[in-house]
Amino acid sequence: MTTEHGGHAAPANATEYIQHHLSHLKNADATINLDTFWVSAILGLVFIGVFAMAARRATPGVPGKLQNFVEWIMELVNDTVNSAFHAKSAVIAPLAITIFVWVWLMNAMDFLPVDLLPKVLEFFGVYKLRVVPTADVNHTFGMSIGVLLCIIGFSIKAKGVGGWGKELFTAPFHAHGIAAIFLAPVNFIFQMLELLAKPISLSLRLFGNMYAGELIFILIALLPWWAQWLLGGPWAIFHILIVTLQAFVFMALTVVYLSLAVEKH
Repeated sequence: MTTEHGGHAAPANATEYIQHHLSHLKNADATINLDTFWVSAILGLVFIGVFAMAARRATPGVPGKLQNFVEWIMELVNDTVNSAFHAKSAVIAPLAITIFVWVWLMNAMDFLPVDLLPKVLEFFGVYKLRVVPTADVNHTFGMSIGVLLCIIGFSIKAKGVGGWGKELFTAPFHAHGIAAIFLAPVNFIFQMLELLAKPISLSLRLFGNMYAGELIFILIALLPWWAQWLLGGPWAIFHILIVTLQAFVFMALTVVYLSLAVEKH
């Protein structure tokens, strides 16, 4: 059973409430999750704007709070890159910083009250909205496909097309003579499985953790107001760790995968 509210059917029970909050805002053809696209794009612009502002305001003297914060993030990411990536690349550090901060911002949308932005957008005729892009498996898979393309690109740049192609058919079983011919298909299958497993594990790990966190916040929102504060506060504090850890893990694994891509086997 539903009730009419502002020209749309408002959730009337817990099941409909959950279904409503897990429904995406889609385009006319229902092929694109517009909320995922626009929230992630806006947060990407926020990241660029904040870091650009910090760069413009940077001083060699006593740094301000924003400069200190940005430098702390850059040192954290730079230490991770230096410990995991031993080749030379002008791309890897900026890529790692972008991944960490962008994913963290998208994860952190989970801290907003569940009904806040959906209620605000109802005044503009928008009745469906999911504000956590990383709780959308399409988005996490999209990011992981980008990582996969980087892995292939780094491999080709480090080994050449011929060297990378040869590696696909000779590793992990480095045989010689007739044995190499028979093991070539097996090597290729193992290489493809390893290559595809990386983006799949990246995407599902991030999606699973953020989807679960989003669902728990939705369930907490169904409780009486006093129980929401009692349970929501501790969970939000614990979720800070999850949000940060998942952003760091996605970034760190990307760096590790790219480091493996440039190593000669």
